[in-house]
Amino acid sequence: MKRVNDKKIALVTGANKGIGFAIAQGLGAIGFTVAVGARDVVRRDEAVERLHAADVDAFGVTVDVTSDDSVAAAAATIERTAGRLDVLVNNAGIAGRTDRGAQDPTTLDLDVVRTVLETNVFGVVRVTNAMLPLLRRADSPRIVNMSSNMGSLTLQTGPILAAYAPSKSMLNSVTAQYARRLADTNVIVNAACPGYVATDFTGFNAPRTPEQGAAIAIRLATLPDDGPRGGFFDDEGVVPW
Repeated sequence: MKRVNDKKIALVTGANKGIGFAIAQGLGAIGFTVAVGARDVVRRDEAVERLHAADVDAFGVTVDVTSDDSVAAAAATIERTAGRLDVLVNNAGIAGRTDRGAQDPTTLDLDVVRTVLETNVFGVVRVTNAMLPLLRRADSPRIVNMSSNMGSLTLQTGPILAAYAPSKSMLNSVTAQYARRLADTNVIVNAACPGYVATDFTGFNAPRTPEQGAAIAIRLATLPDDGPRGGFFDDEGVVPW
């Protein structure tokens, strides 16, 4: 990979498969150098090879969003490689197990809640705060948090998943807090809903492709400087909170 100077660089967590990979490929297709963030080194390297085959400038970054040390090491890797970060897409997320009523609110397994929050919320905060010094060096930095309309208190859509859905509600709230805190800076933060996408997350039983799901993230990652801040969007526009 060429060392990045004038090319924009994006880090996508959980980019080795599914929507994350599609986001990485889509950003690469419009000229970004993509840091492919993933826990699994083998899958990460395979994803980088696939991106290279598609003529995308990409490199792998080992990152476990639940680990302070791993996230710090990922930031150091990007610092050495590029010296800045233009886009952060917090895509890594988990659904959490559902067996034996683990996500039925009346039999909720609090260990499952903690596990889901550790990745879907705390992981986003951990990665965002580690990458902010690099983002602040960019001309037009963007942060996109991949959420879900299952976290909408207005829509109350999807199956009852009392760990996963509230994790996305909290992620939306955290997104709004970042946007407020960074309102007087050039860092624009928003949340995205990819829709119901055919990935291993949904058992590949959904109407939308990963590329369709990635489109809103790519749009928010490339917003103009006067673009919206602290919002929650899908392909149709604003998603009710």
